[in-house]
Amino acid sequence: MSFADMVPAIKPKADPMRQATLKGFATATDLADYLVRKGLPFRDAHEVVGKAVGLGVSTGRDLAEFDLAELQAFDGRIEADVFEVLTLEGSVNARDHFGGTAPAQVRKQIADARAKLA
Repeated sequence: MSFADMVPAIKPKADPMRQATLKGFATATDLADYLVRKGLPFRDAHEVVGKAVGLGVSTGRDLAEFDLAELQAFDGRIEADVFEVLTLEGSVNARDHFGGTAPAQVRKQIADARAKLA
Protein backbone atom coordinates (compact mmCIF):
# COMPACT_ATOMS: atom_id res chain seq x y z
CA MET A 1 0.00 0.00 0.00
CA SER A 2 1.41 3.38 -0.99
CA PHE A 3 1.21 6.61 0.97
CA ALA A 4 -1.30 7.96 -1.57
CA ASP A 5 -3.54 4.96 -0.84
CA MET A 6 -3.36 5.55 2.92
CA VAL A 7 -4.16 9.28 2.95
CA PRO A 8 -7.88 8.92 2.16
CA ALA A 9 -8.17 6.37 4.98
CA ILE A 10 -6.77 8.71 7.64
CA LYS A 11 -9.46 9.63 10.15
CA PRO A 12 -8.18 12.27 12.59
CA LYS A 13 -9.61 12.25 16.09
CA ALA A 14 -10.24 15.96 16.57
CA ASP A 15 -10.96 16.04 20.30
CA PRO A 16 -7.86 14.13 21.45
CA MET A 17 -5.77 16.16 18.99
CA ARG A 18 -7.14 19.43 20.39
CA GLN A 19 -6.57 18.33 23.99
CA ALA A 20 -2.97 17.40 23.17
CA THR A 21 -2.30 20.84 21.71
CA LEU A 22 -3.51 22.53 24.87
CA LYS A 23 -0.73 20.95 26.91
CA GLY A 24 2.90 21.95 27.13
CA PHE A 25 2.63 25.73 26.87
CA ALA A 26 2.20 25.75 23.11
CA THR A 27 1.28 29.45 23.21
CA ALA A 28 4.47 30.57 25.00
CA THR A 29 5.97 31.81 21.73
CA ASP A 30 2.74 33.67 21.01
CA LEU A 31 3.04 35.48 24.33
CA ALA A 32 6.63 36.44 23.52
CA ASP A 33 5.58 37.68 20.06
CA TYR A 34 2.76 39.66 21.70
CA LEU A 35 5.20 41.36 24.06
CA VAL A 36 7.56 42.17 21.20
CA ARG A 37 4.67 43.82 19.32
CA LYS A 38 4.07 45.86 22.50
CA GLY A 39 7.67 47.13 22.34
CA LEU A 40 9.56 44.73 24.61
CA PRO A 41 12.86 43.46 23.17
CA PHE A 42 12.68 39.73 22.41
CA ARG A 43 15.39 38.81 24.93
CA ASP A 44 13.28 40.46 27.65
CA ALA A 45 10.05 38.95 26.34
CA HIS A 46 11.70 35.54 26.47
CA GLU A 47 12.57 36.09 30.12
CA VAL A 48 9.04 37.24 30.96
CA VAL A 49 7.53 34.22 29.26
CA GLY A 50 9.96 31.91 31.02
CA LYS A 51 8.76 33.24 34.37
CA ALA A 52 5.12 32.87 33.34
CA VAL A 53 5.70 29.30 32.20
CA GLY A 54 7.48 28.62 35.48
CA LEU A 55 4.38 29.72 37.37
CA GLY A 56 2.25 27.60 35.07
CA VAL A 57 4.37 24.54 35.75
CA SER A 58 4.31 25.09 39.50
CA THR A 59 0.55 25.65 39.59
CA GLY A 60 -0.45 23.13 36.90
CA ARG A 61 -2.04 25.77 34.66
CA ASP A 62 -1.65 26.84 31.06
CA LEU A 63 -0.92 30.49 30.21
CA ALA A 64 -4.51 30.97 29.03
CA GLU A 65 -5.73 29.93 32.47
CA PHE A 66 -4.04 32.85 34.22
CA ASP A 67 -6.16 35.89 34.94
CA LEU A 68 -5.16 39.27 33.57
CA ALA A 69 -3.70 40.50 36.86
CA GLU A 70 -1.44 37.46 37.10
CA LEU A 71 -0.12 38.05 33.59
CA GLN A 72 0.30 41.78 34.20
CA ALA A 73 2.46 40.98 37.23
CA PHE A 74 5.02 39.67 34.72
CA ASP A 75 4.85 42.76 32.51
CA GLY A 76 2.62 45.82 32.54
CA ARG A 77 2.34 45.87 28.75
CA ILE A 78 0.02 42.88 28.92
CA GLU A 79 -3.59 43.88 28.35
CA ALA A 80 -6.88 42.01 27.98
CA ASP A 81 -6.21 41.45 24.26
CA VAL A 82 -3.51 38.94 25.25
CA PHE A 83 -6.18 36.27 25.58
CA GLU A 84 -6.76 36.45 21.81
CA VAL A 85 -3.21 35.15 21.26
CA LEU A 86 -3.26 32.61 24.09
CA THR A 87 -5.74 30.37 22.32
CA LEU A 88 -5.11 27.49 19.96
CA GLU A 89 -6.90 29.39 17.20
CA GLY A 90 -4.93 32.56 17.83
CA SER A 91 -1.67 30.65 17.76
CA VAL A 92 -2.52 28.79 14.57
CA ASN A 93 -3.79 31.91 12.79
CA ALA A 94 -0.70 33.92 13.73
CA ARG A 95 1.44 31.88 11.37
CA ASP A 96 -0.02 32.99 8.06
CA HIS A 97 3.06 32.54 5.89
CA PHE A 98 4.45 29.87 3.59
CA GLY A 99 4.53 26.60 5.49
CA GLY A 100 2.66 28.16 8.41
CA THR A 101 -0.24 26.77 10.40
CA ALA A 102 -2.90 29.33 9.43
CA PRO A 103 -5.89 27.60 7.81
CA ALA A 104 -5.33 29.32 4.46
CA GLN A 105 -1.72 28.07 4.41
CA VAL A 106 -2.73 24.53 5.34
CA ARG A 107 -5.41 24.48 2.63
CA LYS A 108 -2.81 25.64 0.10
CA GLN A 109 -0.38 22.90 1.14
CA ILE A 110 -3.16 20.30 0.91
CA ALA A 111 -4.07 21.51 -2.57
CA ASP A 112 -0.41 21.39 -3.62
CA ALA A 113 -0.01 17.87 -2.22
CA ARG A 114 -3.17 16.67 -3.97
CA ALA A 115 -1.93 18.13 -7.24
CA LYS A 116 1.36 16.26 -6.86
CA LEU A 117 -0.48 13.01 -6.08
CA ALA A 118 -2.82 13.35 -9.07
